[in-house]
Amino acid sequence: DYQYGTVAQTCDQRTAIGLARSKDIDLRFFLPPPPLPKIKNDYPTEDELRLLLVSLPQTGLDPCVQYFTSLALRESSQTLAAQRGGLWCFGGNGLPYCETLSKIPSETVELFCLQALVQHSKVSSHCDKIEAKGGLQLLQRIYQLRKDSAKIQRNIIRIIGNMALDERLHSSIVRAGWISVLAEVMKSPHVIQSSHASRALANLDRDTVQEKYPDGVYILHPQYRSSQPIRADILFVHGLMGAAFKTWRQQDIDRRLDKKASEGEEDYSQCWPKTWLASDCPALRIISVEYDTHLSDWKAKCPVEAHRKSIAYRSNELLDKLRAAGIGDRPLVWVSHSMGGLLVKKMLVDASKNPEMDKIVNNTRGIIFYSVPHHGSQLAEYSINARYLLFPSAEVKELSKDSPALKELNDDFLSFAKDKKFSVLSFAETLPTHIGSMLKLHVVPLESAKLGIGDLIPVDVNHLNICKPKKKDAFLYQRTLKFIQDVLAQEL
Repeated sequence: DYQYGTVAQTCDQRTAIGLARSKDIDLRFFLPPPPLPKIKNDYPTEDELRLLLVSLPQTGLDPCVQYFTSLALRESSQTLAAQRGGLWCFGGNGLPYCETLSKIPSETVELFCLQALVQHSKVSSHCDKIEAKGGLQLLQRIYQLRKDSAKIQRNIIRIIGNMALDERLHSSIVRAGWISVLAEVMKSPHVIQSSHASRALANLDRDTVQEKYPDGVYILHPQYRSSQPIRADILFVHGLMGAAFKTWRQQDIDRRLDKKASEGEEDYSQCWPKTWLASDCPALRIISVEYDTHLSDWKAKCPVEAHRKSIAYRSNELLDKLRAAGIGDRPLVWVSHSMGGLLVKKMLVDASKNPEMDKIVNNTRGIIFYSVPHHGSQLAEYSINARYLLFPSAEVKELSKDSPALKELNDDFLSFAKDKKFSVLSFAETLPTHIGSMLKLHVVPLESAKLGIGDLIPVDVNHLNICKPKKKDAFLYQRTLKFIQDVLAQEL
């Protein structure tokens, strides 16, 4: 321990980051986070978080950042609202609301504030302010206090990952003790926690990582430094109600039916691209992206500006992030589920019209579509008929059957894909999906999953399980793997 301690004290920033990104590293190589400063004025942490939020610029903000900030400040428990004469919340209507919510557990309030900070941390000039106001130390304190809340810790690491995009903040992040925390979380068995930490460390590691990983772009493999060169990229894009990790998990095992399954539980994959694909094709860089999607406007996280959710808006936003992450610099295969496939088509069509994005198009070797509604889905019709069940959000409206926008997108994509000779593989579901307890729906029928080029393979699963293979030797995974190995045969 003494020798590890000596090394930890003499380690410079670059060495510490390099060690944190080394596989199976001993955590004694890292100094523990520095002792936290005394709490000013005995404010509880939620109040300090709110003071930090209030000190950040509120003008010229993305409407979503404004929405999250006002929500966090409105969730204030009574103390600050009373101190500020009830003008704490935007528009001065804070007090009545704050009084009714004074019983909200502080953990919930902290979560609200952290979600607002996540939005602020996407703006680089706000990251400077968060650092200048002691935000890195405050986040460290909350992180240590909330060891029991994976959600709070994940939001905090996401903020650190966003701040790490700015090299000028690296030494502050290191001084605030984040390297030992990130090195520890990298070892987490939970793929979401470890991937958040690996993104933050990759953004800090300017010695061996050329790319930067913006908010919502996660590197699933390689998460550690490795001497193995990366030959190609695989990019996973989820669909409606999906997410960067849960969409790509192994199919859920029914414990009652499968006694053996519960015995072999440790073999269950929370994210098959990270476990199975990475071991079968170690020379690939595997990336998964995340963006907000909601079936119904009731669940919308940020109700401001419906256009944000349109496929066109998303395409632009994601293309910029993907270029920053170096997508297009190597041969590339896209893997998409449901609406994610429409987004992939839109991104490729958009990239083909923009000379700066040429590389993404020219390096695309193949695309896999899992149940992509090229010609729309009944889901949109259902929600229009069952208005009272779902208020369809922008995404669902865009999916309506035979919508002119979808037809135009498909025509544009086909003429351009035939010209580029992409390899395409499509899978289609044949079983209906339960949506809530009321509806049973064939979300993407065979004729909608038919793109017009490449192979189309019907599989006896529902819409949710089409991208979740049952086992590593299941047809769905093996056929996917074979496609990737075939189109990247030269590189691999």
